Parts: sequence; C-alpha cells; structure tokens
Amino acid sequence: MSATNPTYLQSGYQPLAERLRPTCLADVVGQHHLLGEGKPLRLAFESGVPHSCILWGPPGVGKTTIARLMADAFDAQFICINAVLGGVKDIRDAVDRAQVALGQGRRTLVFVDEVHRFNKAQQDAFLAHVESGLLTFVGATTENPSFELNSALLDSPAQVVYNAALLSRATVYVLQPLGDADLTSIVQSALVKQAVPAMDMVAVKHLVAFADGDARRLLNLLETVATAALQDGVDRVEAPWLQGILGERMRRFDASG
Repeated sequence: MSATNPTYLQSGYQPLAERLRPTCLADVVGQHHLLGEGKPLRLAFESGVPHSCILWGPPGVGKTTIARLMADAFDAQFICINAVLGGVKDIRDAVDRAQVALGQGRRTLVFVDEVHRFNKAQQDAFLAHVESGLLTFVGATTENPSFELNSALLDSPAQVVYNAALLSRATVYVLQPLGDADLTSIVQSALVKQAVPAMDMVAVKHLVAFADGDARRLLNLLETVATAALQDGVDRVEAPWLQGILGERMRRFDASG
C-alpha cells in the first residue's frame, strides 16, 4: 500500500497540534460549561472588556488555546511566559512591549503558563503592571490555585501575600478533561483535513482511550501514527497495526469502557 497523505512530513511543516488549533471560539472542543451560550467565559469574550483570569485544569484541555483566542477577541498583543523557564528579564521585556503597544492604542495579554510556579521576584516585576491595567494577565495551571498560589512550600510569608494578591485579582475558571466524544471529534477533524491517514473506528477508539481526556496527547499520538503510516506505506490505519506501532505505550482497550 502507498500512503495517501505525505504532506504532513514535508520540510517546514507545522506540528499537528498547531495546524488543528482552533482559530475561533466556536471551534473549541469541550468546556461547554464555560464557553456555551450565556456561560461565563463566553460572556467575558463578548463583553469587549478583557479581565485577568486563571485557567485551572488538567493538561491538554485548551488553556493555551483559550488564552490565544482571548487575545484575538480583544485585538491584543499576545505574550507567553513560562513561569518555570522565564525570569524577571522576560517579564520586564513583556512590560516594555506592552508600553509600546499601548502607545499604538493596542492592549496586551500576557499568558503565564505554570503560573503556580511564579516566584516572588517574578511577581514583584509583574503584579504592579496588572494592577495598573497595562497588562491583562491570564494564567494557566494544573494545580488548584486556592492551594498552590498560597502554598506552604513558598519560601517566605511575603511571598504568600503576593500569591494571594495575584489570585485576588484574577477570576478562576475550572476546565474539565475532554470526553471521548470531544476527542473523537478532534480525530474526525484531522481526518477531514487529511492531516492523518484514514482510520477505522476501532483504531480511533484505541487512540481516544489512550489519550485519557488530553487533546495534546491525542494529537501527538496522531502525529506518531501518521509518521509511521507513511514510513510503512499504510494508507488505512487499523487496530492491529496501531497496537504494533504504539506497543507498550498503548493500554489495553476495553470496548465496554
């Protein structure tokens, strides 16, 4: 057999997760309790006024995507900082960029990934600009902000105050793991866009079960499968071949759930 979709391995291709990232709110999979009609985050998008918030949920449920779409909705400059890897210099650079954007009549949204790892120095450099309105702050965390942003693991009482202050200035939105139907719709989207080879439904169910509610994990698996299918000349992915490719990483699939 010859693979029918070789384009995903061409030089300079984007990762599958980027190619399938939603470009509008209607394309976001899951989180209907926040993004459905009349729900809190949908109303926030429609208000025309950005506000600082913390997106709390497990990996791969759309935290980064929602932050990007929020920046787009308010025509704001999007700046991403990782609280683990970034330092005060990165925050000061973001502040400088925000001031330039403000001079051009444009807002700035700063997205802080792993926000529960913010240290005191980072917060000292960041919090005042959130309070002044120069920046709209959106944090993402897999940890409960009520505990982790006010944790006994922090190294000083002063730092606890800053974490509490940061939390008090942001609305917390709780994101939920994606259901099987949500993940299946992501696979179907990849199939429709011919980003992956054709698959039978049993293979799709295997992938969805293994992803455990994590869309990023699912998309990484799909990319692995697509690469292997091209190399093996497979133009339709079936469950036995899929199990051979994923091997020990694939948990046993239980059709009854």
